[in-house]
Amino acid sequence: MTAPSLALATRLIEDARKHATELGKALSVAVVDYGGFVVAVERMDGARPMTPSIALSKAYSAAVMQRPTAMLKGWSDSDPVFFSQVARLGQHPIVATKGGYTLKQDGQIIGGIGVSGGSPDEDEDIVQAVVAAAGLETDFAAWAGVRKEGESRG
Repeated sequence: MTAPSLALATRLIEDARKHATELGKALSVAVVDYGGFVVAVERMDGARPMTPSIALSKAYSAAVMQRPTAMLKGWSDSDPVFFSQVARLGQHPIVATKGGYTLKQDGQIIGGIGVSGGSPDEDEDIVQAVVAAAGLETDFAAWAGVRKEGESRG
């Protein structure tokens, strides 16, 4: 398995910083490898103190769950007790929110990126834009973890 290079991580962060500046926002951006280990994290001047940790959780979630974090919302909503238990596993919390995107290249998951500091929609717009601009894949199968109404886990 391959991981995002420091050069790719830097390019993604620089592109996110450009988008943030255009919006007048101070953000944090994190890039991790496919196992959720840090490649690079940046906190822009003026970004709130918690934003690096939130960006890292978004990037981690997108990498290890192998789906953009917005796609995890259905699972979180359909099975909140189980999701909350799984969300505490691993080295960072798993979050089901906008702003985390899986990095996929040539059909392989290579990592994740997380953006934090704007509104949920701003974080999502930025992360989608930088992933697409980098030429990485943006298609993901629907999340299979969603439990249907009346179905029990077991």
